[in-house]
Amino acid sequence: MNSLSPRAAVGLFLIVVLAWGVNWSVTKQLVQFLPPLWTSAIRSWIALVGLFVIVGLSNNLVIPERRDIPVVLSVALLHMTLFSVLVASGVRFLPASKAIVLGYTTPLWVAIAAPLLGKDTLTAPKLAGALLGLIGLAAILNPSSIDWTNVNVLLGAGMVILAAISWAANIIYIRAHRWIASPLQLLLWQVLVATAVLTTLAMIVEGPPQVAWSWRLVSLFLYSGLIGTALAYWAMSMVNKSISALTTSLGTTATPLVGIASAAILLSEPIDASLAVAAGLIVTGIGLATLGDRLLRSQATASG
Repeated sequence: MNSLSPRAAVGLFLIVVLAWGVNWSVTKQLVQFLPPLWTSAIRSWIALVGLFVIVGLSNNLVIPERRDIPVVLSVALLHMTLFSVLVASGVRFLPASKAIVLGYTTPLWVAIAAPLLGKDTLTAPKLAGALLGLIGLAAILNPSSIDWTNVNVLLGAGMVILAAISWAANIIYIRAHRWIASPLQLLLWQVLVATAVLTTLAMIVEGPPQVAWSWRLVSLFLYSGLIGTALAYWAMSMVNKSISALTTSLGTTATPLVGIASAAILLSEPIDASLAVAAGLIVTGIGLATLGDRLLRSQATASG
């Protein structure tokens, strides 16, 4: 299965957005049972098994060539390890709804950092998008929304923002990488590296896991590992072959909105005015930045 019909691609993409959005509420619950490193490590083991089956059945199991090793390490360490641990750590102290809005500021950091690193050009739409996103960030971090007297809350917000920045760094590197194998073919190796690193860090920092297993905990881990990670990563790789990058980039802006809704339903988290305003500004900002990036790439293609 190497390509999808437009209808199947859209359906699979909706599954990705729903899976990622709900996964923040699931992670919020998981870190009540286990510390962040073990939460991320166990989820990664489950995802590794799921992806081994998926990739094997789709005949996409390959040995990475040397020139692809840097991108394997980049995704594994910056996104699957650092992003995952920082989010799991931060969401302990923040509502899942606010954490997902902060976590999905990643495209804004890409829009800001890429031109500074000489990897992109800052266009007017991208600048406007970045400014809107930063205003949204200020809205969600204002003292009426975030308790500035609570050090843990501030620490949690800072860790989620750092997670978004680490994901942005990974995206900037991926854009510059010359791929040999496809992202889908390298996905299993990325998860394998992340699993090994997460498990080693968890043993060193948190010691052997002390787990009071229950059906609820097992269900949460199965959802997060199989649906929120393995299925979502595979599905996104398939969707990227069938839907334009602009459509997928704009479509993923719905993920924070799904996350806010799922947190309200699953965790009974309130949707206050500052959260709604911040989410609207950040999603609009990401949309503008994405359109600006697409416009720049179209101009570059037209000019050869």
